[in-house]
Amino acid sequence: MIGPYVHNIDPVLVDMGGVYFWWYGLGYALGFLEIHVFLNRARHRLGLRPAEVYTLSILFMVGVLVGGRFVEVTFDEWPFYREHPSLVPAYWLGGMASHGLLLGAATATWIFSTACKKPFLSIADELVIPGAFLLGMGRIGNFIDGQIVGSVTDVWWGVKFPDVEGFRHPVVLYDGAKNLLLIPVLLWIRRSQPAQGVTSAHFIFWYGFLRIFLDLFREYPTHRLGFPTGQTFNIVMSILGAALLVRASLKRRETERYRPCNAAPTPAGSPGRAGSLVLKRAIFTSLLLLSLTMPSNWTQDIPARYGTRHPGLRHSLMYPCIQTAAPGMERLSTHVIAGNR
Repeated sequence: MIGPYVHNIDPVLVDMGGVYFWWYGLGYALGFLEIHVFLNRARHRLGLRPAEVYTLSILFMVGVLVGGRFVEVTFDEWPFYREHPSLVPAYWLGGMASHGLLLGAATATWIFSTACKKPFLSIADELVIPGAFLLGMGRIGNFIDGQIVGSVTDVWWGVKFPDVEGFRHPVVLYDGAKNLLLIPVLLWIRRSQPAQGVTSAHFIFWYGFLRIFLDLFREYPTHRLGFPTGQTFNIVMSILGAALLVRASLKRRETERYRPCNAAPTPAGSPGRAGSLVLKRAIFTSLLLLSLTMPSNWTQDIPARYGTRHPGLRHSLMYPCIQTAAPGMERLSTHVIAGNR
């Protein structure tokens, strides 16, 4: 019989002379690349020029990175960052909230649509498809990191994670599979040519609604409003998605789903345009590299947390000795259930 599995995966992808690239960060980088490729293929439907594709991709990346960080800092880890405000920009120590990614992505899309006079709902309908891929890759990164754990179980596919006792449900793999399976569903919905906003409304509803049930297998270290932290957002997303679907069903179906941009294209040989595109490519690449430096969804003392799985990690100016742990992780670490294998 296959399983159970003892988790001992090296979370480091590449050691760049004391700067580490992580499997967790690779999930973000691959997701961002897929979003850019997807937008480039869809740009004629959306009326986007190549430079605008880069602009939207960059704004989306910034929105995801800032949104995920903002929610993590202000809600989930505020006691730590209140005492260490200088570490807020330190993405390379970890700390990203998944619901913050969604809020940041929506905000970035709205900013682009408003500034460039593009239909917000049409762009959102496209972005949720590669966005589901980004979220799926992120969950695989979470599993390699080993930070998010499920409840104790005796099923044959249970996982013994590095920092907790007992075999546990690999709940992040459940959620990752859910995110990836949303892709063909969303593609099928889009092929039916629904009204603007219907595809993104389905994404919002099904992402939150299905996660409510998956998170029943998860042990949350933090709570908000009497609910586990993520469940609060799951319920809000489910209600919002359902409301948007009802609203869309009450509206008359639009005859044209996409409204192409009417802006006159800039000549391909324009030196200014060429220079702008080079700069945008450089920014895009820099954001991909920044993504690769992120090790975890929670802020970490890097050598203390990962030293046993990646020998040679040392404290440094970039990776300081800090006291940070998800509230309740100590309880999970010492909570031994009789009968665990």
